Amino acid sequence: MTQPLKGITVLEFSQYLAGPYAGLRLADLGARVIKIERPGSGDACRNLATKDLWVDGDSLLFHTINRNKESFCADLKNPGDLAAVRQLIRQADVMTHNFRPGVMEKIGLDYTSVQAINPRIIYGEVSGYGNEGPWVHKPGQDLLAQAVSGLGWLSGNRDQGPVPLGLAIADMLCGTHLAQGVLAALVRRQRATKYSGNYSVNKGAEGIEAGNTGAKVQVSLLESMIDFQFEGLTTYLNNGQQSPSRSEIANAHTFLGAPYGIYQTKDHWIAISMGPLGPLAEALACPALNRNDIDKEAFSQRDTIKATLAEHLRTQSTDYWMQRLNAAAIWASEVVDYDTLLQHPAFKAVAMELQVSRSAQNAHGNEVTVTTTRCPLQINGQRFTSHRAAPVLGADTAHIRQTLLAKQEVAQ
Repeated sequence: MTQPLKGITVLEFSQYLAGPYAGLRLADLGARVIKIERPGSGDACRNLATKDLWVDGDSLLFHTINRNKESFCADLKNPGDLAAVRQLIRQADVMTHNFRPGVMEKIGLDYTSVQAINPRIIYGEVSGYGNEGPWVHKPGQDLLAQAVSGLGWLSGNRDQGPVPLGLAIADMLCGTHLAQGVLAALVRRQRATKYSGNYSVNKGAEGIEAGNTGAKVQVSLLESMIDFQFEGLTTYLNNGQQSPSRSEIANAHTFLGAPYGIYQTKDHWIAISMGPLGPLAEALACPALNRNDIDKEAFSQRDTIKATLAEHLRTQSTDYWMQRLNAAAIWASEVVDYDTLLQHPAFKAVAMELQVSRSAQNAHGNEVTVTTTRCPLQINGQRFTSHRAAPVLGADTAHIRQTLLAKQEVAQ
């Protein structure tokens, strides 16, 4: 099957994670994603290393989020380079950026200016907290977005302070939302083209604008984190605004009762999901919980119930409990670490590992390889993989100037 976004060109002015994560997904689906990078330093993520891991001069994190892209160097303060970028914009389908509010206006690459260059472009903009309000100039960083979103009070047990998630969840979700918005705008543009037949009419079929089928897609870390908590916030807004109350023990979801949580066993850990307590007590042979009215107390007495469960589960191994719980069709699972996960047949069955490579930046030109994960989507059974690693800074500048820009100059 042809990649669904083949023929779509994306100009990525985004740095770090949120915007580039959207670009990664679009590239996975076949789009040509060209990173517009500052000469000499490039995307700041090239120098943001996790666990001090580097590959061929760039951080492993940069490799993770920028595989299968091209790199075009341009100094946006240089009139010549800016003119070249504007030529690229004329030919692009999508551009994304995550500059601070006001920066693109100063450069002359805000949506209004870009729309004048290319009325059909889909313009994606990532911010930390939107373009209005007191947090507009607050640093748009993942941990800070988690901190101001209320998320920290959902994880950990009640006696702990706020606990952030151990991943850049705000960036990943915001990037996902940006990709969704861009794809929706591309569909809208295609429909307008199909129904109108040309770009001179004001309205196409079904009221879709055809003369100007571009769009501005805006997302923010804050809005993505609020949406991520729609379940909890909806509960808060409809229960008299009672603040979330974490369990004293085995907290895994502040709005669910016992047994929902992770418990230590004699040799490891076990996760028990939602479900009636009666069958669970029977499966675990736990007489202290084997009462007719126990399910009515699942939330009101959840800490007492969880404490009883925790004490009981520590008496036997995880395998012992899993055999009993599986036999009773109780929703439960062993808790695995990365070592166990990567060796497990279930992980191997989904074939998520992906190796990407590029020529090294040294005199020998040896190939360097990074093992990462593939795009998680499948369409008609097809998995989307590309073995092209993140680009060396400016690796594609000359080729793009000789092809895309030269072609446009001839056309003019």
